[in-house]
Amino acid sequence: MLNIDHFKKIRVLVIGDLMIDEYLWGNVDRISPEAPVMVVSIEKESQTLGGAGNVINNLVAMGAKVVAIGTAGTGKAGRMIFEKLAELGVETDGIVSEPERPTTRKTRIIASNQQVLRIDREIKKQITCSTLEKLMAVIEKKIAGVDVIIISDYDKGLVTGDLVAKTVALARTRGILILADPKALNFLKYARVSVLTPNKKEAGLAANMEILTEQDLFLAGEKIMHQAGLERLLITCGKDGMVLFEKGRPPHVIASKARQVFDVSGAGDTVISLLGLGLAAGASFHDAAMVANAAAGIVVAKVGTATASLAELRQALEN
Repeated sequence: MLNIDHFKKIRVLVIGDLMIDEYLWGNVDRISPEAPVMVVSIEKESQTLGGAGNVINNLVAMGAKVVAIGTAGTGKAGRMIFEKLAELGVETDGIVSEPERPTTRKTRIIASNQQVLRIDREIKKQITCSTLEKLMAVIEKKIAGVDVIIISDYDKGLVTGDLVAKTVALARTRGILILADPKALNFLKYARVSVLTPNKKEAGLAANMEILTEQDLFLAGEKIMHQAGLERLLITCGKDGMVLFEKGRPPHVIASKARQVFDVSGAGDTVISLLGLGLAAGASFHDAAMVANAAAGIVVAKVGTATASLAELRQALEN
């Protein structure tokens, strides 16, 4: 079985949409006299890295070293991206500041440990050719020193088809694993990555079919494998665990461990992070997925985008 202490030796290149997740924590004690809505009395505020930043959080929590590739705005949220990454010891020379591309900020209002509202502030547009050139220059420079690459696509315009294709070409010539968490409906964008990790809804949309049964899920997975030229695919299924697809083998279901679910925010980030670390540490696809599944079970029992610690993961695996 995989020794998770080896995660501390892994160096990961993370490419993706960097965001700020803001939380307003409070209590509800009355209904507004102005409209039939709850009045939330805010007691505290907190901010954390979101999007690809949450993948980075998960990796750092496991002791891995991370190189970040992405963009950030020039405002307060953009400066916060650099500050929080620096606090984590993450290399940030691969982050390009674009004045006309403000940092995505998601504000979640939490009352009595329940999310009651989310407010998104973002602009979706593809990165410029100039930014793409700058990012690829850093990727070419850094790629030789990493063990695995993770693409965290939140469909905000950073992860273009050109960026994926060029990165995949670089990774494959060097024998480096490259995993991608997709958001685009056309999975051809992620052709030839080592592993793709959509959730069940994303898989159904990409395969253009409704998934109602396990056989539907298996069919959708095989269809995606063929269309995107994949050798391995992992479809997450929420409380039902995940399904592994590997070329030449039948689909394999990994059931999730029963536990109370408070918040599924960021569970997919945890899965791809731990799967990447497991594979980079030499584990089989199945064993790496088992570890990723255990870590996801830990984070969904916490409120907000959260991470698992090495100690929590070790205990979950022992149990």
